[in-house]
Amino acid sequence: MNVISRPHEFNSGDLFVNLEETIGTRLMLKCEGFNFAGSIKLKAARSMVDVAERTGLVGPGSTLVESSSGNLGVALSMVAASRGYGFICVTDSRCTLGARQMMRALGGQVHVVTTPDPVHGLLGARIRHVRELCASRGDVHWLNQYANAANWQAHYQWTGPEILSAFPGLSVLFVGAGTTGTLMGCARYLQEYRPSVRIVAVDAVGSVTFGGPAGNRMIPGLGTGVRPGLLDESFVHDVVMVAESDTVRVCRQMARSGFLFGGSTGTVVGGAVSWLTRHPLDASAVAVAISPDLGDRYLDTVYQDRWVTDIYGPAVLEDAPTAAV
Repeated sequence: MNVISRPHEFNSGDLFVNLEETIGTRLMLKCEGFNFAGSIKLKAARSMVDVAERTGLVGPGSTLVESSSGNLGVALSMVAASRGYGFICVTDSRCTLGARQMMRALGGQVHVVTTPDPVHGLLGARIRHVRELCASRGDVHWLNQYANAANWQAHYQWTGPEILSAFPGLSVLFVGAGTTGTLMGCARYLQEYRPSVRIVAVDAVGSVTFGGPAGNRMIPGLGTGVRPGLLDESFVHDVVMVAESDTVRVCRQMARSGFLFGGSTGTVVGGAVSWLTRHPLDASAVAVAISPDLGDRYLDTVYQDRWVTDIYGPAVLEDAPTAAV
């Protein structure tokens, strides 16, 4: 029995789904959506706030501010509420309505940026807005998930060890790349404790993280318009880029088996299947992918037929189950 006093004290770290029956590929999926924040971002939120408190950067009367496409904003709203801080999330129009409502319900403020920066897109515009807030208010502290070492350290401390404890014979790990906090923390841990593991980063087409051309991205979570300061490519063995249309197909394929996962999970699983098809593993090898969140926050996007066809065309639905119109 778990008895907790604060919401961030609970997180299910040992739940994995065997996807072989669902997708036809031997792949274990680490599910990170079972906590009160609903995503893996709870780990980073807790870690960054812990460090900010220990170093005296925040205290009574402080207001935290962060740029987020949704999940970290929800997690920080929850942590801020439980510790008595204010919170401002700077997001953009791709942030789902559900995530915005959750942040506000938890006492957070939500600032929505709608005009992209001419060079760095919506993310660049969000960061500029954050800097303006910090310059105008003395009580505001920017945690800066894109360059804050406490982001990747959370996954070095928790996520990497959880995976290796469950699968000591791990062969390859697939990790989605957003801020690259999860990617860097897991990669650093595994390089130290099981260096034979192949680290495969999965990113969305249109993201500039690994040097690709910038393009429109409508599904929040993975990908960036500004290269993350945390990224060290020397820890990454391969990179797989996944089109958002394939993200939608994979999400809906998993939903047919009763697993409603988020858009980032669809991207990671799609990238894993693509890589494993080109690099078949022997029967003893173990492949694991990380699922950042569940699908409830994507009901009005990835699982909404009209939204999907308006953006990607009707062909995307041909191999997917019918969802709400």
